[in-house]
Amino acid sequence: MTNTIKIRRKRAVRKLALWTFLWVTSLAIVSFGVKYLWDFNKTISIIAILINTLIGIGMIMANIRHFRLLDELQQKIQADAMGIALGVAVVGGISFSSLDMTNVIPFDAEISFLVMLIGISYLIVVLAGNARYQ
Repeated sequence: MTNTIKIRRKRAVRKLALWTFLWVTSLAIVSFGVKYLWDFNKTISIIAILINTLIGIGMIMANIRHFRLLDELQQKIQADAMGIALGVAVVGGISFSSLDMTNVIPFDAEISFLVMLIGISYLIVVLAGNARYQ
């Protein structure tokens, strides 16, 4: 791998980390600001959500740029992890929602549980893929 490619990959990782940090921070502001900063003002909430969404789009674009700079093996591992995480999100999310709607579980099916499930499944598949191909 040439030095130029290594530098481009490092920059892409840094940009992805920055966009992810900004998105998580803006999400926290939306989640907690509504109660603690602007007392449920709908106009401010809509603006904050739009900003969060725009930052989220930037994060997605940074992820795409990072993905394109990976070698073929890493792209395969990442694509496998994304595909499985998507499947887990759809199947797990619908099953979880069904458990809530039918009152099988004694609590509400919150989106945060689904996000954690997606993240954990993605991480496990990436780690397993890296271990399998070493």
